[in-house]
Amino acid sequence: MKLSEFILLNEVDKKGAVMNKAVALAQRTYPDVIVFLFQLEDYYVEAYCNKADKSIEEYRVLPDTNAIGHYLEAIPIDDLLN
Repeated sequence: MKLSEFILLNEVDKKGAVMNKAVALAQRTYPDVIVFLFQLEDYYVEAYCNKADKSIEEYRVLPDTNAIGHYLEAIPIDDLLN
């Protein structure tokens, strides 16, 4: 699915695309939300999940790896280098 196609989807179809076609990569936790990072084709999608009711509040599209730098910085790679 192309980025432009994903952007045009309604919320229900976005959820379906993320759940069925995306690869889960990482997550960040905040007091009220958990942000899940997924990869779809050559772009990334963040899903903001409300901790209280487990609903997805928002999807944010990240077009390239420059936009996911904060995730990459959190990955410990020391063990991979040795």
